[in-house]
Amino acid sequence: MNDEQEKDKQDKQDKKDLVDIRTDLLGSFLHFTQVFYKLRTGREFITSHPIGRESHFIEIAKQLTKVHRGQLFRLIINVPPRHGKTELLIHFVAWCLAHNPDSNFLYVSYSHSLAKKQTQTIREIITLPHYRNIFGIELSGDSSAKDDFILNTGGSVYAAGAGGTITGHGAGIMGADRFGGAIIIDDIHKPDEASSDVIREGIINWYYNTMQSRLNNGIKTPIIFLGQRVHEDDLPAHLIKSKDWQAVILKAIDGVGNVIYPELQDKKTLLKMQEIEPYVFAAQYQQDPQPAGGGIYKEENFKLLEEDPKILATFITADTAETDKDWNDKTVFSFWGLYKVTQAYIETDIYALHWLDCVELQVEPKNLYSEFMQFYGNCMKYKVKPSLAAVEKKSTGVTLLSVLNDMQGLRILDIQRTKASGSKTARYLEIQPHVVSKLITLPIYGRHVKMCIEHCKKITANNSHRYDDIADTLYDAVKIALIDKLIVNMSVKQEEESEKRIINSFVTRLNMLNQRIY
Repeated sequence: MNDEQEKDKQDKQDKKDLVDIRTDLLGSFLHFTQVFYKLRTGREFITSHPIGRESHFIEIAKQLTKVHRGQLFRLIINVPPRHGKTELLIHFVAWCLAHNPDSNFLYVSYSHSLAKKQTQTIREIITLPHYRNIFGIELSGDSSAKDDFILNTGGSVYAAGAGGTITGHGAGIMGADRFGGAIIIDDIHKPDEASSDVIREGIINWYYNTMQSRLNNGIKTPIIFLGQRVHEDDLPAHLIKSKDWQAVILKAIDGVGNVIYPELQDKKTLLKMQEIEPYVFAAQYQQDPQPAGGGIYKEENFKLLEEDPKILATFITADTAETDKDWNDKTVFSFWGLYKVTQAYIETDIYALHWLDCVELQVEPKNLYSEFMQFYGNCMKYKVKPSLAAVEKKSTGVTLLSVLNDMQGLRILDIQRTKASGSKTARYLEIQPHVVSKLITLPIYGRHVKMCIEHCKKITANNSHRYDDIADTLYDAVKIALIDKLIVNMSVKQEEESEKRIINSFVTRLNMLNQRIY
């Protein structure tokens, strides 16, 4: 056999191999995902291997394949965070385009930037030489955007954020009797905004009023919702009630106690999470949001101590009211001690807060300063003097801050609530792990103990409670001391400054001694 014949033979074999590879990849969505994930990242795509059940990756892949085959048009898959859903979705779009290169997709997430990140990855898959060589598909010459691109075959991918405009774009192909694209919804609710009725309901209305108008082929254009539950009244709750949707519910711990993704989190870790963050765990991990009116904190979360622990530093948090009328929030001052937890008589590196005192007042604005100074005077009688006072910068708190800033020996911190700090519910849920872990203790005989615990028991996730002034001082204390560790850092800095002064003084003495001797 001469060289030309050998070359022809090899070309035929290469073409056959390419056809076989193409057939194999188009025949299995999950196999396609594993191959192109490896080509794109250089890493293996690891599927789960749970005990006593099928991998959730396989389960999701089967449902998505049914959508492509035209067996499902409305699919909801509720799955915990970090369980691989996004990788499956972006590869699903690329796989569908390999099958039907003229398909049109809308990829939606709770923000445009997040949706853009996912469509950028889809773009990366399509531009791989392997994808182009196997499927003969590439981007149109003028498609440089990462969130809005067209293929040389007429297919398209567009990224959208919930609540945004989608002018001129749609999903599916008008009049097609086959798969022509889909709306992909990848986590439409941002978890820390889901407790806001206004934001959550705005997204639901946007779905019904905007998203549904983007279906080029009506009901035959599939809509896929893949994501975690975040609230009992979120979009998945509305869709499931309609009875038009196929719902697949994947819990982190299934009905017989098996963990569905043991390679990510073992059962012990999940149960600990359930204990510390029960509200978040029920919704996001078990896909079973609890009624928002339930209390976030329980009485047993607060540990009562007969003796004060070894306090390292103390500080004050203040929440001020606008007026002294009883229908307004009250003014609250709380006094806190920071300490390290002791276990089996051994001091750990875990910090906790001892709620030393708290007063709730209905006070006229003109008397606010004198009331604060009276509370501060009582705090100064404690063996460890307060080093900081944190006051929310709002209403009468602004005036109080301006007066306190002139005080000597007390650092003043103004607390500013911004959109970035989240809603009240988001803040209360942020500190829930610290409260549930019993890192907030109180003196068993304190005058404020019953008042504080009863108040905290009434704090709900849907703001149905009447007052939250005491809880606000609790949040500020936990945020300052246990999350941001401001008090610890202040103490460390003071120790460093003290040590620096001692060393400088010692060096000065040595220099003076050196001059006298020599």
